[in-house]
Order: sequence, then structure tokens, then C-alpha cells
Amino acid sequence: MLRGLTTTTFFADDLRAAQAWYTELFGVEPYFVRPVEGDPAYIEFRIGDYLHEFGLLNSSFSPHGSTDKPGGVVAYWAVDDVQASFDRLLDMGATVHQGPIERGPGFTTASVVDPFGNVLGVMYNQHYLDMLTARTGA
Repeated sequence: MLRGLTTTTFFADDLRAAQAWYTELFGVEPYFVRPVEGDPAYIEFRIGDYLHEFGLLNSSFSPHGSTDKPGGVVAYWAVDDVQASFDRLLDMGATVHQGPIERGPGFTTASVVDPFGNVLGVMYNQHYLDMLTARTGA
């Protein structure tokens, strides 16, 4: 049975630049860096309410071998304000993949392509907040 999302992994040709970009976005330093021959090959952050793992892997390990086209999977991260999050990502150098769309009451999504060719989604989802409140009482 599936128990939940463990790690979302994005690829980047320039892992040092990706680390700096995501450190700025998340507001935290990665907790794990795996070097290969002195250069980072894999970097991992823990972020969000459940400390989900977000990994950055050198694109030489990608099944596609490069990041010349945006990735095919969109991982959506819960945010309180989709438009503000979307605008911040664009200000940081991401490009529009799909602008904010209300998909129903309490459910809005948007996505960008990060500077490294990965699709990053943001979502406001009332169900997420309801589940968090039920779990934590907050």
C-alpha cells in the first residue's frame, strides 16, 4: 500500500546553482549533500508541514540525460496563496508553465518551469488544510 510521498526529485545540470535557488525559495539549507568527486551529485531538503523530502540530482543521472525540456511530472506543493507564490517563483527566474487556475471551491493550482528545466507546482487545497488541522489540532 502507498503510505505517502517520500521524496520528490528534480534534476539540474548545475547542481550548485540549483542548490542556491532552492535554498532561497525554501528559506532553509539542505540537510544532506552527497558529493561525487568533490562536486555535489545529490542534495536533499526537508520542507513543509510534514518535512517532506525534496531532492536535487545531477542531470547526468536522469533517464533523459539532460534538462533541455521541462520534466513530465508535476509535484504540487501546498501554499497559502497561489498567486503570491506563483509571482515569487517568476520573480526568482522561473517561467510560466500554467498560470493560476481555480479548479473548484478551495482548490487552485499553478505551475512554473524552474531555471533547471523542472516543472514545479503550487496548490491551495482546503482538503490539505482540513487534514492538517485534524492531525495537529492547529
